[in-house]
Amino acid sequence: MNNQTNILVTGGAGFIGGSMVEELVKNPTNFVVVVDNLKTGNKNKIPTAPYDNLKFIQCDVNKEHEIRSVFHTFSFDYVFHYAALVGVKRTLENPTKVLRDISGIENVLNLSKNTGVKRVIYSSSSEVYGEPVEYPQNEETTPLNSRLPYAIVKNVGEAFLKSYKQEFGLDYTIFRFFNTYGPKQSKDFVISKFINAALLNEDITIYGEGNQTRTFCFIKNNIDATIKAAFSDTFKNQTINIGNDVETTINDLAKLIIQLTGSSSKIVHLPPLEEGDMTRRKPDISKMKSILNQELIPLEEGLEMVLQDTSFIV
Repeated sequence: MNNQTNILVTGGAGFIGGSMVEELVKNPTNFVVVVDNLKTGNKNKIPTAPYDNLKFIQCDVNKEHEIRSVFHTFSFDYVFHYAALVGVKRTLENPTKVLRDISGIENVLNLSKNTGVKRVIYSSSSEVYGEPVEYPQNEETTPLNSRLPYAIVKNVGEAFLKSYKQEFGLDYTIFRFFNTYGPKQSKDFVISKFINAALLNEDITIYGEGNQTRTFCFIKNNIDATIKAAFSDTFKNQTINIGNDVETTINDLAKLIIQLTGSSSKIVHLPPLEEGDMTRRKPDISKMKSILNQELIPLEEGLEMVLQDTSFIV
């Protein structure tokens, strides 16, 4: 088939990666190869319908000999590099494992450069901003204040993409993801953790006083924006914040989830985390809004959609 587009999604058994795959395979001209080492991903996040344009391969992008054969078997047009060790607690507890992800970035870029990939799409993170010095955080003007290993690795990844563009002409698009949530999210992220506790009427634990703010982006808004940008020449070799711009305190998030679930959970405050818990997060999402050209899904509406997905309920 001459008009087939071959796409690789690394980390495609993760929450955002799996949601991306689900959208990509809807287009029959896309042939999507998913790779994941399943350390934190789960095959149940990959679409189960009998798609003949989808293939899953268990492999670790950080091991060059494993990922090399995938690149040489399929001639990829686009690569979505989403594979990474994620989660604040997990990344704080495994700092050297986080650093290994630099090998994965290098492997993917070398193989992309050598096999004629048109563009590499990279999942970076709001963590690169560190404790921000500017509100809202803008892609071009806000200095990156990366301190934790996870944030540093994402920052290094961005530098790799820009360097490969400069030296080898390999095009890229960088997405800096802010808190994203949805039905398939694993249980160790704030919204899914709070929902599960609320459904079981267990205490909802918050680090510190709970006045720290986050912005929460529903997965559909994330996927709609990233797919449009990934295949658009307008956003070639650009960095784009992907998130919501409505700030919510963690206390208010917990109260809203208790209200929506009709839970008898109590909010319990733990000592603040020593590191990794930034006081505020608010992205400048002007670029994302220009891509979507529609209103973002409000938090309450998104939470209700999560609660309607019975597979989520413990």
